[in-house]
Amino acid sequence: MMAQPVPMTYEAYLDEVATLLTEIYAMEDEAAIQLVMRAQADGFFSGHDDDPDICTLERASSDVRLVFKRYKPKKRR
Repeated sequence: MMAQPVPMTYEAYLDEVATLLTEIYAMEDEAAIQLVMRAQADGFFSGHDDDPDICTLERASSDVRLVFKRYKPKKRR
């Protein structure tokens, strides 16, 4: 029998996504926080706020890639 993923608070979940952005994409802390805030303002995490059971480390590991892809800053030319 597999262990159930342990949910964390919504705030801890957002912190984890920001931390993963700094670790995986070598972003500065402030840039990662801004990216998470932009995704949050766009409603990306609204389901997570409604259902805290999906706020797990496993989900953060997959969501971080989507957040980066959708909300990363556009490159200046």
